[in-house]
Amino acid sequence: MKRVLHFAVLLSLLAPTAAHSLSSDSDLSYNKIFKSQKLGYDLHYRVYTPGGYSDLDSLPVIYVTDGQWYIQNGKVHKVMDQLVQAGKIKPAIVVFIDNRDPYNPSNNRRNSQFFCNRDYIAFITDELVPYIDGQYKTSGDRDDRIMLGLSFGALNSACFGLYAADTFRGIAMQSPALHPVRSILPEYESSEPLDLKIFLSTGTIRDNLEATRRFKIILDKTGAELEYVEVEASHDWNNWAPLIDDILEFYLGN
Repeated sequence: MKRVLHFAVLLSLLAPTAAHSLSSDSDLSYNKIFKSQKLGYDLHYRVYTPGGYSDLDSLPVIYVTDGQWYIQNGKVHKVMDQLVQAGKIKPAIVVFIDNRDPYNPSNNRRNSQFFCNRDYIAFITDELVPYIDGQYKTSGDRDDRIMLGLSFGALNSACFGLYAADTFRGIAMQSPALHPVRSILPEYESSEPLDLKIFLSTGTIRDNLEATRRFKIILDKTGAELEYVEVEASHDWNNWAPLIDDILEFYLGN
């Protein structure tokens, strides 16, 4: 029996995830394959489109790393529905990027992708963004693009703030684990004034509190538009999930 159960779990990981039936006729796609020339391998991604999409145009786009976690634990697509229906935010597209190997989900590539990996940055800016802009009714403006991530994914967002600001104005970081790239804080400190809109949050219990506070002080001096939040929580979804609506309202608020 255990072997049968393990086999069923394995099949569920390898099979494309079924599209959700969301309220207000919004849609969360099946897993899609992107064949990246920049990275030399394939990636999974899923796309959320808001209710009434056929009648909409020039939509902002949020790109979410560790997208599978933000769907499962953060329920971003459901929070989007609720806030749009309540009139609190503008409709937007969300691209959930799964950083696991599509053919071996136990192989999570985030540690090789998120440490200011220039090939990963080029994959998103030169391949994925133009593709999404070509396939969906996006604004196409950097002011309407947001990069969101947590922990090492938030470090990745910080890298995009430095190296992909021509493509992304929105840089959203939850509990950034900055230590693998020691040059991040000095580079922000010595940067020219930054035309970025930044959401930065940290927990106060066993999170990256002190480093994030230092980062906040540096960002205050860059001229970036900054929303900074500390919550009494640790480095987990009890910290991150309740802030999803704050992030969405910061970037998409009516």
